[in-house]
Amino acid sequence: MFAKLVYDRDMRRHELTDEQWQRLAPLLPPERPRTGRPNRTHRQILNGIHWRLKTGAPWRDLPERYGPWQTVYSRYRRWQQAGVWDRILAALHVEADGRGDFDWDVHFLDGSVVRAHQHAAGAKGGTPPPRRSGGAGAGSAPSSTSGRNATASRS
Repeated sequence: MFAKLVYDRDMRRHELTDEQWQRLAPLLPPERPRTGRPNRTHRQILNGIHWRLKTGAPWRDLPERYGPWQTVYSRYRRWQQAGVWDRILAALHVEADGRGDFDWDVHFLDGSVVRAHQHAAGAKGGTPPPRRSGGAGAGSAPSSTSGRNATASRS
């Protein structure tokens, strides 16, 4: 019995609580398509997306309880391209700000303090010119004089 309780608790570790779901549900697109096969529920998909983002695991390693990984990934990308995530974030910011829970000093990012990687600025772009291979000068005379001097001093 103890193992079952631990397993159930672990299953819900990366899933939305009922309170979180109640806040997010109205911000999402309509759940059921007008025609065709019914979709997986938004809550199941969101739990799968949340699991994937929290664990950092590849999409293909998504547990089966969230549905096929392709479905979860597809909905994630479609919502990203449609701006759903941006609208959700903006709505949650407005809600938190209305309650006085949003501290703009903490949640404001000034681009002047974001450092770029050393390779991101000032580097000369493009493909470097081809270098001559060692085989190109193999048949030419040696470039140092030590070889000539050595043979001349022996004669």
